[in-house]
Amino acid sequence: MSKPKCKLIGEDGNAFAVMGRVKEALKKAGQGDKVKEYMDKAMSGDYNNLLVVSLEYVDDSSDEECCDEDICLTCERPQSECTCE
Repeated sequence: MSKPKCKLIGEDGNAFAVMGRVKEALKKAGQGDKVKEYMDKAMSGDYNNLLVVSLEYVDDSSDEECCDEDICLTCERPQSECTCE
């Protein structure tokens, strides 16, 4: 199965934002079964580990969108319903 594309370069580099984008890309690509495995591996080390693991699951696509910008990456609700801030 091919890796979904996800924009990583030039985006918010916060670890949770990165994981949220990768998680969303996996789900949109029909690979939601890989999310738990990804999250476990991504959180098992430092920031460099997070980036290495993320690129094992997605291909960076800095010129394409992978995620719906109207979805909060923290709570996964539409921005209009988000109460995270």
